[in-house]
Amino acid sequence: MTQVCDRKQNRTSPSSAVSRSTLTRRLRRQARRLECMETRYAELEQQLQEKSRALQDCENQLAFAKAQLAEQACCQPAAQHPIYRERPLPGHQFAPTLIALAISLSMRIGQHATADVLALVFDALGIDLKVPSHDAIGQWGLRLGVASLQDTFTKDQRVLWMVDHSSQIGKEKVLLIIGIALDDLPPPEETLNLSKMKVLAIVPGESWKKKDVEREYRKLADQIGAPVFLLCDGASELRDPASVLQRDGKKTIVLGDLKHHAANLLEKEVGRTERFKSFITEIGLTRNRVQQTELSHLAPPALKQKSRFMNLGPLLRWARMVLYHLNHPASTARTGIEVDRIESKLGWLREYAKDVFEWDKCQRLINVSLKIINRHGLDKTTAHAVQAALQEWDGNWQADDTAASRIGQQLIAWITESASRLPDGERAWLSTEILESLFGRFKQLSRQHSKGGFTRLIAMLPMLCGKVTADHVRTGFRRVDARALQKWLSDTLGPTLTARRNAAYHEAFKQNLEQTSVTA
Repeated sequence: MTQVCDRKQNRTSPSSAVSRSTLTRRLRRQARRLECMETRYAELEQQLQEKSRALQDCENQLAFAKAQLAEQACCQPAAQHPIYRERPLPGHQFAPTLIALAISLSMRIGQHATADVLALVFDALGIDLKVPSHDAIGQWGLRLGVASLQDTFTKDQRVLWMVDHSSQIGKEKVLLIIGIALDDLPPPEETLNLSKMKVLAIVPGESWKKKDVEREYRKLADQIGAPVFLLCDGASELRDPASVLQRDGKKTIVLGDLKHHAANLLEKEVGRTERFKSFITEIGLTRNRVQQTELSHLAPPALKQKSRFMNLGPLLRWARMVLYHLNHPASTARTGIEVDRIESKLGWLREYAKDVFEWDKCQRLINVSLKIINRHGLDKTTAHAVQAALQEWDGNWQADDTAASRIGQQLIAWITESASRLPDGERAWLSTEILESLFGRFKQLSRQHSKGGFTRLIAMLPMLCGKVTADHVRTGFRRVDARALQKWLSDTLGPTLTARRNAAYHEAFKQNLEQTSVTA
């Protein structure tokens, strides 16, 4: 048994030695492979980090490039904007889009400022374009304005005219006629829009008697036909000459302006009373007393000598404001003001507190009526609409015999009478506020020239009605060139007040210079 075991042991012993040797070699080979793999892993990890950094750099560069492209696309629209793509007009250095932009800006900020603003904007946005001069911008606006006067209505269109004249220094006045096609009147609850209006005639002159106005009415009617309706402020020199106008065998219907009519009623009911006259006297004295004192913020507005009863609202609003502060000593507006001071300067207003309340009620009644007229127009239902609005404003407005109730009743009667002259189914207008707004825009355009008589800028007045586009520039410039503009200015304006004043200075200084030379 022992021998068998020894033989078995002897047989397995060599094989066991070989197995251990083989395993050792295998283990060493695996260790070397593992070491190589770890080295390779370290190399790959380092490469990955380098690639990641490179990728991050690429992403940063891409983001920076995108930002640059976006900024360039915003600031340099050379490939897209019409200002760059358009060719200049024949005989001009500038494209119609830029010309339209310059004219539009000049109507809001003036010609000199427009040239400066365009230069600043072009420089800031990197726009490589020449900036037009203020003289060129002014000339463009004048040409386009005169061209607009030639593109109004045809004789087959049914039109409403609005007529008024505005005065400047001296005897100069301008007769302005604007119009709107009856089909373009806004629906109820909407106001008139200047973009729908067209300037039909601009006629400066020193004398505007009935025969002068009649001459201009006839001249315009021969060109575009007589209007169906003519709306004016009620002045006889504007109203009476319209009797010569006829359309389809029917006389033009002449209508008045509610605001002017209401101002006349207000003057009769309020302005001619002794209480109001003394009130106005105190207002004038108070303005001089307080405007250079610690009460200057409570000074009354300047009194208007012309159209005072069309602009009475701000004055009554001031009176109500001061009465409030007189009755509330703790109000902020009275901080730092002694009681004796405010009472001595403004205390007189207490005596008129009841009057101010009544006068303000008259003014608010007129405002309510005018709001309806400006949003409703004139038809057979207008008087009922005004009466309903007044009833909603104050259910007792006509309960007592007051100035406000008398004015309201007369206004409704006047509106009813005006509507009765309209043919069945017709609709017109009863307010010239849109025309006054146009005059206001023109005075803003004239700026420092508005108090020096009419200038060449009057030719730009038609451009204030709508938006100037590149198409307007193209068609207008084809219609009126520089020579035609000069002819219109010469025929229409003649020597302006500014030109005559400059000539007077030139003559005087020239004579003085010659006399000085002779003496020397």
